[in-house]
Amino acid sequence: MKEEIPVNSFKRAIASGRLQIGLWCSLSSHLSVEVVAGSGFDWLLLDTEHSPNELPMVHGQLQAAAASPSHPVVRVPWNDTVVIKRYLDIGTQSFLIPYVQNAEEARAAVAATRYPPRGVRGVATTSRASRFGRIPDYFARAEEEICVVVQLESREALANLEEIAAVEGVDGLFIGPSDLSADLGHLGNAGHAEVQGAIEDAIGRIQACGKVAGFLTGDEKTARRYIELGCKIAAVGADIAVLARGTEQLAARFRSA
Repeated sequence: MKEEIPVNSFKRAIASGRLQIGLWCSLSSHLSVEVVAGSGFDWLLLDTEHSPNELPMVHGQLQAAAASPSHPVVRVPWNDTVVIKRYLDIGTQSFLIPYVQNAEEARAAVAATRYPPRGVRGVATTSRASRFGRIPDYFARAEEEICVVVQLESREALANLEEIAAVEGVDGLFIGPSDLSADLGHLGNAGHAEVQGAIEDAIGRIQACGKVAGFLTGDEKTARRYIELGCKIAAVGADIAVLARGTEQLAARFRSA
């Protein structure tokens, strides 16, 4: 039975300038992903860098999200060709690549998602990505539906922003506030004026390059400011934070009573 390659709604949305509101998912559970996938977010970030999440678990999370309109984006643990290949094979279409420092590293990230001769992706003939070999033109068209967003998380990355943005195949540039604030000398204080100034400057420079800017923040006022500045990839909260703060508030209401 022949099947069609799935359309990457997230890639098309950001390419057309449509705001995409997302939620960070670090609970490493297909059950929690299934719950939040129906909450109305445009995309969900399945994190494997700073969460106890492994490839078989992400496989289940992709399955859990498949029936929902929320598009799953996987943050791999590192910009590693072999790691990226494995997530491609289980059907990941959109990637957030952490700690990209320069154009060379950005090119390596893109190459990992492309088949030869345009890249170095290994070839598997019956993976979940090709619907187990049921998409006859998968090899020819896979690249069309793969989205690569790179994370800028240091002074060096910001210094090389324009060169990174110019790399063919980079669909967006995402500012990582935690590591950036640490590299700027303000560990744990992403709200510091120097950090915020660097982020807002980077947002403007990304757009000047004709690329899409992204961010993560759990602060609603900050999120709205970044959106007003033109960011289209907006992660406005995290599942762990929602669970932790919500349960703390519930317990506190009854403790105080």
